[in-house]
Amino acid sequence: MRDFNVIGVMSGTSLDGVDLVYVNFNYDNKWNFKIIRAKTYEYEDRWIEILRDISSEEILNIKKIDEEYSKKLAEIIEKFIIEFSIKNIDFISSHGHTAIHDPINSVTYQIGNLPILSKKINVDVVCDFRIQDVELGGQGAPLVPVGEKYLFQDYNSFINLGGFANISKHQNSELIAYDICPVNIILNKLSKNIGYEYDDKGLLALSGKKIKNLLSDLNKLTFYSDKAPKSLGIEWVNEKINPLIDKYSHHPTEDLLNTFTHHIVEQIINEIGDTDKVLFSGGGVYNEFLMNSIKSDSKSEIVIPSSQIIEFKEALIFAFLGVLRYLNIDNCYSSVTGASKNHCSGKIFLTKV
Repeated sequence: MRDFNVIGVMSGTSLDGVDLVYVNFNYDNKWNFKIIRAKTYEYEDRWIEILRDISSEEILNIKKIDEEYSKKLAEIIEKFIIEFSIKNIDFISSHGHTAIHDPINSVTYQIGNLPILSKKINVDVVCDFRIQDVELGGQGAPLVPVGEKYLFQDYNSFINLGGFANISKHQNSELIAYDICPVNIILNKLSKNIGYEYDDKGLLALSGKKIKNLLSDLNKLTFYSDKAPKSLGIEWVNEKINPLIDKYSHHPTEDLLNTFTHHIVEQIINEIGDTDKVLFSGGGVYNEFLMNSIKSDSKSEIVIPSSQIIEFKEALIFAFLGVLRYLNIDNCYSSVTGASKNHCSGKIFLTKV
């Protein structure tokens, strides 16, 4: 089995930008990886506004945005290739950006996964990993756990803190995974209300006070008692979380941040065991108030990796999911997503047919 040089591309719900990694994968009794280059390209304000509101758009408008976003994504990938003089690329593996995620109604739509991507860059592309899983009755998420199983074998639990917190873990010899709760999608929104892009190190939240009634209301949401597999999207946030926060909007924003941070901590502690070795990743790891609270309340071993893994783990894993797709090895597990069967998901756009 030869090695692969792949560019992985990820855009998440926190709208930090587009994460790109150039990775070498090789197999020697197990899969190994080396991140050669990595960079995040921030979105312009116009794209932040478009992507923030995209779930409320009509489907015809989303399809128009999809065309434009695919061209934009191609430009960003080309910029990455030129900036780092990358020559040897087997293919690009891209998540795209989630526009709609409503698996209960069998709907998911990731923009930026059109054939124009491979045509403009002139490199083969593997993409659109979620839609097949939803068609098979799954949640279409999370997809990262399969990559974690292969690439990070020293851990039995993984938590990513991005727009949402999600967890994957080995339980009874089975791999399970699901979303836990919103994180940066709420914390960033609250911070913007008082003129900050985000709550740096959680200092705003640290300065606030807990609103007990709000915390109780948040913890009572039925999603948290639902059994896995389960996943979250912006639609659920708009329907369930935002109205609760609005109900308490007469409180200082710092108090809202403090309370929601405590909510995140409580939900995460509920999901990790007392003897787990947990690898954390995602931008939320830089929120010191959040992480210190998790460490103080948990009996598990909490591991924070290098900044490169914190920031680019999802892009790395989507690069690897592309490798599995290329080799026709299952990259979606029914135990994780709830689909009717394990399967190998993703579209392949070839430059030469």
